[in-house]
Formats: sequence, C-alpha cells, structure tokens
Amino acid sequence: MPDVHSLVNEFVVKLKKRKVEGSKACAKLTAELLRSFISQQRLPQRNESGALIEAVKSVGEELIAANPVELAVGNVVRRVLHIIREENLSLTTAAVGGLSLPAESDDEDDVHDDYPALSATMVAAAARSALRPPSLQTLLEDVPNTIAVPYTPSSGGDSERKKQMYIFLLSYCMVFHNQLRAMIQIAADKNSVTRKLKHNVIEAVNELIQEISTCHEQIAEQAVEHIHQNEVIMTLGSSRTVTEFLCAAKEKKRSFRVFVAEGSPRYQGHALAKELATRGLQTTVITDSAVFAMISRVNMVIVGAHAVMANGGVIAPVGLNMVALAAQRHAIPFVVLAGIHKLCPLYPHKPEVLLNELKSPSELLDFGEFSDCLDFGSGSGSPLLHVVNPAFDYVPPNLVSLFITDIGGHNPSYMHQLMNEYYSADDLVVRGKSAS
Repeated sequence: MPDVHSLVNEFVVKLKKRKVEGSKACAKLTAELLRSFISQQRLPQRNESGALIEAVKSVGEELIAANPVELAVGNVVRRVLHIIREENLSLTTAAVGGLSLPAESDDEDDVHDDYPALSATMVAAAARSALRPPSLQTLLEDVPNTIAVPYTPSSGGDSERKKQMYIFLLSYCMVFHNQLRAMIQIAADKNSVTRKLKHNVIEAVNELIQEISTCHEQIAEQAVEHIHQNEVIMTLGSSRTVTEFLCAAKEKKRSFRVFVAEGSPRYQGHALAKELATRGLQTTVITDSAVFAMISRVNMVIVGAHAVMANGGVIAPVGLNMVALAAQRHAIPFVVLAGIHKLCPLYPHKPEVLLNELKSPSELLDFGEFSDCLDFGSGSGSPLLHVVNPAFDYVPPNLVSLFITDIGGHNPSYMHQLMNEYYSADDLVVRGKSAS
C-alpha cells in the first residue's frame, strides 16, 4: 500500500495545478483519499475519536488551502468529520446501553464521571472497613448519616442492633461490588469501541463515495416529476447533472424542447447542445445576451451548481445570475440541481469563503490582440486594456424556486436545516491554512 502522506501530497499538487476540476471529481477523490488516510492511521487507545478527528482536520486544511474555490473538497472533509463523531457516539451509546448508564465523557480517565458512582464518603467508608475488622463504632463513624440505621428503643437490644448493622454492611458491600463490576465492564466496552470505530468510519466513508458516484442517477430519477409534456426548458453552459436529468425525462416519453445558452467565453453550452441532440432532444442554441429575449417562451429554467451555500444561495457558472433575474422577471421557476456533496455549510459573506476565481484572459482575447494594447511608449509596459474573466456567479436564494438533490426536492429555506443533518457545528471552523 502506498504511503498515505505521498498520496496526500500528490493530490494537493493536482488541486493546486487545477488538474482535478469539477465538484463531483474533487469530492470523490477527496473521500477516497481520506478513506486511505484513516485506514493507515495508528491511533492511541485513549480518546481514539479525538485523535482521528484532529488527524483528518490537519489533512483537510491542506486540501482546502490547495484550491479554496473547489468547495466540494471542504464539504467532504466536514462530512467525514461528522461521520467520525456520529460513529463514536453510536458505539459509545451501544456499549453503555446494556448497563443503562449515561455516557458523557470521551476519555477513559473520566469513566467514573459517566456513571452513577458512590459518593466519596461511602467509598472511604468501604475502604476503611475492608482494612480493619468492622465494629459498631467504626460503622457509625464512617457511614453517612443519610443511610445510617437509626437506633430505636424497640430494636431488641444490643444483639439486635449488631444484627441490623451486619445486614446493612453486607448489603452495602454488595452495592459497592456491583458498582465496581459496572466500572470494569465499561472499561472493557470502551476498548471494544476503539477497536470498532475505525472499521465503522471506513464503511460509512464507502457509503459516502457511493453516494457521490450515483448522485446523477438519483437526481435524474426525479426528472419525470418536474418536466411535463410539450414544455420548453432553458439552461446555460454544460452540466453532467442537467444532461442526465433532461435525458431521463426523454426516456420516460416526455416530449419537450431545450434552449441552451452557450455560456461564453468557454462555450460549454455547445457541447451540451450536441449531446442533447445526439440523444434525441430538440435543442436550440442561443447566445447569452439572448436570454432575456427568449425567456418569455420558456416554462422552466433548469441549471446545475458549483456549490450551494448555507443560506440557500448558489455558486454557479458565470452568467446564471442573469438567467435567474430574467426568470424572476417573467415568473418562471428557476430550478437548481445539486448533489448532497455540493451543500456547503458556510455562508457567502464569510471572509474565508472564496467564491470566485479568474480564468485566463486568453479565453477572451488572443495574446496577439492583448499585446497590441500594451503601452510600450511609457516604458513601463503597463496595459491600457484589462481583461477580467470570472468563473462563477452568485445567485441569491430569493431567485431560486427549488433545489433538487439526491434525496428529493427542497425549498431554499430548508437547505440550512438539511445541512445540519450532514455536518457538525464543531467542524465548520475547518478551513485552509492560508485563510486562517
């Protein structure tokens, strides 16, 4: 098996050089890397979950810092941290469930705090009683007043009182013995929990990888519920999720047309239009500037997303905010398709959240055209023409009508609650080292 640190460094280099792009690819590779990392971790017997969480956090910070724009990387890191916490809680609860004792602490040193233990006075009394022969005086001195047997004139004399005290001492020792057995059993169960934790986490990460791999299919299965006969659908750019969604509706004998805005300057809409036409869909390519002119003929806008933020806002390919505004102006539903791995539990106004990146100016202008605009006469060579080529748009939640995820459709207002089911609040502080 290759060294896990080499795998981490190799993936970091790929992220920095943008050799891995796309939310699904980044999410899947991140989950696979963390699975390998966890499987090779040697953890201490004490507080194994805490050590594993810190190790994953350390690696996660490196991955996030390598390419902060790929928010899916951070999403998967936080999902894995949530899995570790949930599995540890589940195993601990199962371990103490048979004893009907509550678990609150994560450290073996605190085992005595997790269960209803004897008071300090009672333990001291039992210890002293074990070191010297019991007598009526020592019993009356050591046993707390709240549980001492009171003297009553009707007790039948000295022998009767001694009998009662010996009975009480016997029952007291039995209680102490049961408590000691319970503590030993909990310690054994704790060791069993540490042995099972890594195995269960890896199994849960395998399920996460499977979820990411099949997200397109899960979303496409819902297409027939949202696309109806003779509708006109508009989309922009190219998205694998949108492609599978539209083609799934076509396979269910839905007849509809698709307007594809080309998505300049990369013109990914051309590839999408060709794919849809090849698979039997009536497709029309339009320029991005024609969106407002054509939107009145459309019944629904269906688009993909780069990431979905905690407030329900969407990080999407550049140009989609314009499409969303046009859809709102004409009261047309604006539907966003996004796998669960694209749900980001951060808010867009946070300074550590990088929402955009600038692509190469060569996508807009050839180098020869750009060099002609340099001011060589001034001697500094500073350009008179600047080229800005952002990769993403931000679509606020009020422009989104519906999110369709692997597990169904949701309103924008529900996204925050949905994210609470997949992320732990303690893990939201994980960020790239360069941003901290």
